[in-house]
Amino acid sequence: MRPHFAALLALTIAAGCSASSGAVVKGAGPDDLLKLREGPGLEHKIIIGLPDGTRLTRQSCVTTHGKLWCRVFLTDKPGVSGYVSADYLALR
Repeated sequence: MRPHFAALLALTIAAGCSASSGAVVKGAGPDDLLKLREGPGLEHKIIIGLPDGTRLTRQSCVTTHGKLWCRVFLTDKPGVSGYVSADYLALR
């Protein structure tokens, strides 16, 4: 990845992810699931676990306790929505 592109991507994510965009779960691992939560933070109830490769539509992002959380919904099931850690999202 080119350095200026990586910097632009980081700036876009840090700015709040204000526009909806496609994302995919990446980095949860083969034996784990990314937790979709009711709110932005570990203290919120888990709705469902998402395996790597799950297609999501990312909406707005917020920083809570120093960690970036994005509001998302499942691309194939828009009625299922919540928050995930941005650390496990890749743009598609």
